Amino acid sequence: MELILWRHAEALDTVPDASRKLSARGEKQARQMAAWLKPRLPKNTRILVSPATRCQQTAQALELDFETSRLLSTDASVADLIAATEWPAAGSAVVVVGHQPTLGRMAALLLSGHEAEWTVKKGSIWWLTNRVRNDEAQNILRCSLCTELIDN
Repeated sequence: MELILWRHAEALDTVPDASRKLSARGEKQARQMAAWLKPRLPKNTRILVSPATRCQQTAQALELDFETSRLLSTDASVADLIAATEWPAAGSAVVVVGHQPTLGRMAALLLSGHEAEWTVKKGSIWWLTNRVRNDEAQNILRCSLCTELIDN
């Protein structure tokens, strides 16, 4: 399974939290990452997005269909992300557009075996995959990318 954790791009500091919109910089971050990510996504990738406005706007930059999932809300747990994505059993790739601290905790769990307070930078992705080698399940970081490293 391919799992792409995409933190929403930079948002305005307004209230209520769920209605925060992307800043001009955030809109640029979303477009940059979407332009890099879209041609690399496997066919039939499922895109799951938090209902928060800033996540919806980030996902819209991909110009692909996506599903809104309440399991990815700002107060989501790692268990919620695992349930929403069906990790590691889902047959296709899944993009999650969500929030800190949950995305960082999910990355930590999958890569170290323990939840920890890891940070996924705004607008950035962590692309993970899993496989079985010699009867051992392995989780692999394929890519960690922030928009500052994209030339476009």
